[in-house]
Amino acid sequence: QLQASGGGLVQAGGSLRLSCAASGSIFSINVMGWYRQAPGKRRELVAAISTGGSSNYADSVKGRFTISRENAENTVRLQMNSLKPEDTAVYYCNLKMRGTDTWGQGTLVTVSS
Repeated sequence: QLQASGGGLVQAGGSLRLSCAASGSIFSINVMGWYRQAPGKRRELVAAISTGGSSNYADSVKGRFTISRENAENTVRLQMNSLKPEDTAVYYCNLKMRGTDTWGQGTLVTVSS
C-alpha cells in the first residue's frame, strides 16, 4: 500500500514537496517513483529511484525536481522547485518490485500562472 501526501496549490516559480510511504511486504530491491497525469493526457513518468540510489527524470523536470528515498522507512519524496503551470497534474506514487506495480491514490498539484 502506498500513501502519498503533499500536493496543493502554488504559484508559478514556487515549490512543493511530495511524500509517499510504502507499507506492507516490501521487497528489499525495488524502484519507487512518481508519475503524473494532466487532464486529457496520458500518465507519464516524472522521476524514479532505485534502492541503490540510481535515479532518472523526465526531460521536462530535470534541474527542477529532485527525487530521494529513505530505504529504511520505505519512503520516497519529490522536491519540486521552479514549478510551472504545465506541471499541473495529479501525481501518483509508484512502487515496482518483483514484476509488480503498486499505485498510490494520487495527489493533485496545481500551479497557477
